[in-house]
Amino acid sequence: TIVISGKKQGCHLITSDILKYITENISQIKIGTLNLFLQHTSASISLNENADPDVRTDMKLIASNLVPPSKQFAHDGEGSDDMPAHALSHIFGCSQTIPIQNGRLMLGTWQGIWLNEHRKFGGDRKIVATIMGSK
Repeated sequence: TIVISGKKQGCHLITSDILKYITENISQIKIGTLNLFLQHTSASISLNENADPDVRTDMKLIASNLVPPSKQFAHDGEGSDDMPAHALSHIFGCSQTIPIQNGRLMLGTWQGIWLNEHRKFGGDRKIVATIMGSK
């Protein structure tokens, strides 16, 4: 399990955090997959642009327009950002599977792993990394 320290609301590039934990374990894998599973219901994990931080800023804006905070949600005991966070987690998803080839993640040139924090501040987030493959 990889623990990502708490982040403010937004889209955060975490590729280097993930690689820090898995590089040694995938180095001998000829062909396989890495599955990343986020153990939370108010954040999501995705693959997207790794070079231009404006893409992360724009995605935060798109997400907030897609599901804005509202006092009309029945589930509001944890604040006005909680139900929108659950909805966005449901839409964007809590897992990603990335191919491994010759000991390397087969991400595209401009792809990075994102943690999308949908709460104003969600606290630490846990990601279960499962590596499958042959040496």
